[in-house]
Amino acid sequence: MAKKILIIEDDKFLRELIAQKLIKEGYDIVEAVDGEKGIKSVKEEKPDLILLDLILPGIDGFEVLSKIKEDPVLSQIPVIILSNLGQKDDIERGLKIGAADYLIKAHFTPGEIVEKVKTILK
Repeated sequence: MAKKILIIEDDKFLRELIAQKLIKEGYDIVEAVDGEKGIKSVKEEKPDLILLDLILPGIDGFEVLSKIKEDPVLSQIPVIILSNLGQKDDIERGLKIGAADYLIKAHFTPGEIVEKVKTILK
C-alpha cells in the first residue's frame, strides 16, 4: 500500500512541485494550504509523514507541530519542517517540539526533499 504524505504549504508552486515528485515515487499525496486545514487533514487522513511549512496563514507551523505532537494518536507521525526560517533558534525550536528533520528551503531541491522523505519512511 502506498504511503501517504501530507504537504502543509501555502506556496502553491512549491507544494505542487514536491507533490508531483512524490507522486512519481509512488506516494499518495494530501495537500493543505494553511495550519487549520493542515491539522484537520492530519486527523482525518492519518498520513505516514508530514511536510510542514512554518510560515502559514492563520496558525503557524510551530503551532501545527505542537498540536500534532500533543495528540497521542498523531504524535508518532514523523514531521519534516520545510522552511525559509533558517535561524538557529527556529531550527532548535522545531526539533525540540519534535520534528524529525528541519530543511531550509533554499538549501534543498525538491529531489533532495524526496530523498529525505524516503530515508525517514524506511
